[in-house]
Amino acid sequence: MKRIYIYDSILRDGAQAQGISFSVEDKLKIVKKLDSMGVSYIEAGNPGSNPKDLEFFERVKKLDLKHSKIVAFGSTRRVNVSVEEDANVQSLLRADTPAVAIFGKSWGFQVKEILRTTLEENLNMIRDTVVFFKSKNKEVIFDAEHFFDGYKEDPEYAMKALKAASEGGADCLCLCDTNGGTFPDEIYEITSRVVKEFKEDIGIHCHNDTGMAVANSIMAVKAGAVQVQGTMNGYGERTGNANLTTIIPNLQLKLGYSCILEESISEFTTISRYISEIANVLHDDRAPYVGNYAFAHKAGMHADAVNKNPSAYEHIAPEAVGNTRMFLISEVAGRGALLNFINTFDKTITKDSPYTREILEKVKEMEFKGYQYEGAEGSLELIIRKILGKYKSHFELGEFKVLVSEPPISSANSSAIIKISVDGQEEMTAAEGNGPVNALDNALRKALKRFYPQIKDMKLTDYKVRVLDSDSATAAKVRVLIESTDGKDVWTTIGVSADIIEASWLALVDSIEYKLIRDELGQSE
Repeated sequence: MKRIYIYDSILRDGAQAQGISFSVEDKLKIVKKLDSMGVSYIEAGNPGSNPKDLEFFERVKKLDLKHSKIVAFGSTRRVNVSVEEDANVQSLLRADTPAVAIFGKSWGFQVKEILRTTLEENLNMIRDTVVFFKSKNKEVIFDAEHFFDGYKEDPEYAMKALKAASEGGADCLCLCDTNGGTFPDEIYEITSRVVKEFKEDIGIHCHNDTGMAVANSIMAVKAGAVQVQGTMNGYGERTGNANLTTIIPNLQLKLGYSCILEESISEFTTISRYISEIANVLHDDRAPYVGNYAFAHKAGMHADAVNKNPSAYEHIAPEAVGNTRMFLISEVAGRGALLNFINTFDKTITKDSPYTREILEKVKEMEFKGYQYEGAEGSLELIIRKILGKYKSHFELGEFKVLVSEPPISSANSSAIIKISVDGQEEMTAAEGNGPVNALDNALRKALKRFYPQIKDMKLTDYKVRVLDSDSATAAKVRVLIESTDGKDVWTTIGVSADIIEASWLALVDSIEYKLIRDELGQSE
């Protein structure tokens, strides 16, 4: 199997995405996970940019990495400044990493308009910086910034930029589609020429501004590139970077390249979700390979075909990337799809069982009332368990009251009082929150933690409200969907009512009941 060197820049490029900010601890966790996967290079940021990165580089030295090289990232020397006197260059050296990535301009427009220097001085900047780091026994990756735009405007100068890095002794020449506007056929053609003209390893670094970063990266590999730069889950500035959670399975499972440890592919979905949690970003349900719906089937005909032969509507087995097949239950799904879902926790039920028909009728009845279970499998499982006699309520509601006060005091504008009972023991408690639903959620958890301490691991990751009948204005029914996680699993529950607080309550109760039932099953196994 031909080796492709995976280079993950999530700690820099990913941290440039809106809404993402990694702590030093976050970065160290990600490094450990990427190393365990067998990622070849982990670009860890610019050590001269901020104190947090300085601390990170000191601490990452103490990790016993088995597979990954840590890379410090920075630019060529500044215009008309010697390498020895350039503060950023010196900070890269102090980072004490085995490899450095040096970015430099390869587009004449950028040289003249952004750097405000001559084309020749830019080439000297590239050459001098690479020579300096090679003299310090560093592996040097040269990132040719804006390479494809530069090549299309002036191929000769773009190639000169690569030649300057080559003359300096660079180990890898990485071609960057920095603006993300190049098409796959252009990537293939241009990369092919570079591969033919240079003896060094060729890399590819694509941004996703036209939605082609994955395709462009794969076309570069087909043209001869052996290093692929990107980020797990595609995090990055603007529309993101090339998504390694799509690229790696495509290369390793489809095209036969060796990218990461073979055993890591079967854990790929779990790893992707782990990184989503650290980044505090909702996992992309529709992401290829690792999304919750990547192998989900809704139409009755599709579900029936997949039951007969999964390859009818699946390009790989979901287990190959650690994912699972899902049959979405709705009014358009037949008994076959429903049976697949039932059999995940009761394999004794058959398609012709009276339970199957009863459950299907119940689903249709509830969907008529506004429920929608294709996005709320947690609540659906609870309904099925009740019909099958496999459900035990973990608590009963006595009553709750919610008060809203304006203006808010200490950022909390709501309070909730709740009374519950567990096995005959009553508990009454109160809590504040930012809004009535948050206050109710806090009060319920507070009341239950004495009986079920494991709910402290739960957190709400998404809350959606949908008005079902806009003609009724404020009296309309609403559908509330709540997504929850305990750090390992993710589940969604639903509530429907003309009262948004009641709808939220129904979804909250289902969410906690689902967690408690799953925990009990895990303990019994």
